[in-house]
Amino acid sequence: MANQPVIIKSNKYGLIVILDAKLSWEELKKEVAEKFSSSAKFFGEVQMAVCFQGRDLSLEEEMELVEVISANCQIQIVSIIDGNEALETQMQKAVEEREENPTDLMNLQDGRFYKGTLRSGQVLESETSVIILGDVNPGARVISKGNVIVLGTLKGNIFVGAAGNEAAFVAALSMDPMQIRIGDVIARCSDGAPVKKKKKADDTPKIAYVEDGNIYIEPITKEVLNDIRL
Repeated sequence: MANQPVIIKSNKYGLIVILDAKLSWEELKKEVAEKFSSSAKFFGEVQMAVCFQGRDLSLEEEMELVEVISANCQIQIVSIIDGNEALETQMQKAVEEREENPTDLMNLQDGRFYKGTLRSGQVLESETSVIILGDVNPGARVISKGNVIVLGTLKGNIFVGAAGNEAAFVAALSMDPMQIRIGDVIARCSDGAPVKKKKKADDTPKIAYVEDGNIYIEPITKEVLNDIRL
């Protein structure tokens, strides 16, 4: 991919963006911007899912690329899909669900509630704090500039305080996220990164917050809530 650091493949429902694995991050973002800017007239104003391939990306990096794409063309990214054999089917499902529920996925500007289960590949983004009435499955992502409360099971990736607010928190009836980020503090529960649990894991409602540069997960009690700046 020396001559083509970014390759775009498309189907009816989405885009597969193949990225150079060796290019620096800043150079790669510039290449993505140029590629989508030059293709803007071809794609027009459409809603699509996207799948990034060729390079391992963090949740933050994926969202940065979505912002770069949105800033350089009229494509509205409705979901980020993990690549597998059923890729086009996943993309079709994401776009159709977006059409049925236009305020549910991506850029939840005004609403503070989301009802339903977020499945793998789906992304819920909110400018405000949000309460999710359902589960967040592995592979799903939630990004909020405020706090997030999950009235269900949290097993996906979650990013709160997305504007750099480390006073934000995550609460869930069942807390077992693949990755959790609060402000600029990140922990990956699945690979043993330093999420500090003060009590043995169980199914009691829990809250995750930052203290002294670490993410702590504790059962929700009156004392814990009093200690957190809500």
